[in-house]
Amino acid sequence: MAENKTKPTAASVDDFIANIENPRRRTDALTALKLYEEVTGLSPVMWGPSIIGFGTSHYVYETGRAGDMPAAAFSPRKANMTFYVGDGFEGAAELYARLGKHKKSVACLYVNKLDDIDLDVLREIIARDYRNQ
Repeated sequence: MAENKTKPTAASVDDFIANIENPRRRTDALTALKLYEEVTGLSPVMWGPSIIGFGTSHYVYETGRAGDMPAAAFSPRKANMTFYVGDGFEGAAELYARLGKHKKSVACLYVNKLDDIDLDVLREIIARDYRNQ
């Protein structure tokens, strides 16, 4: 069975954020970092080269494949800020409707810049998704 590529590393979260070229994305990453620290009460850890994670969640698929992933995470990617959140928590549809300009997939929320969204709504989405783990 293939081994998971995304694992916690010893890389510095502060160094990773400091090296983000785009100043807007770097500022948004610092804002998201503070938000996640407040919501989870945990310290950030780099998962792979570009995901900032908080805590650990263990999963097992029906196929038997199992692994660990961050319980809460985001990534300040070049194209957008990616928040790893689902929609299986109570009130998800209503919160996403109030969030502001974003795109959504099954397990990711994509935002061009944090100024496009309501940060209080984002905080609630992160908190509910984190509690739903």
